[in-house]
Amino acid sequence: MRVALHTTVRADRVAEYEAAHREVPVELTDAIRAAGATSWTIWRSGTDLFHLLECEDYGRLLAELEKLPVNVAWQARMAELLDVAHDYSSEGSDAGLPVVWELP
Repeated sequence: MRVALHTTVRADRVAEYEAAHREVPVELTDAIRAAGATSWTIWRSGTDLFHLLECEDYGRLLAELEKLPVNVAWQARMAELLDVAHDYSSEGSDAGLPVVWELP
């Protein structure tokens, strides 16, 4: 399945956000893959971040990562940098953007 997400980085923390993503812990990327993700890309336009994630089951991915110490630490770090979070919002696995149009 493909999941599109929208988050917002704090304007004064853009450089830190980008720096953090140049150093994502291997333990975390391995865990994301083990939870079923096959790819994850993030684009930035100003403070808007757009994510495209491909995975087997987004709800399962979130559940598997939720209490993993490396992910808990990463989410805490991201919470300092983001105005709008995605994975662990109240919407949970339904937090993805709705599809409006797709080229068949």
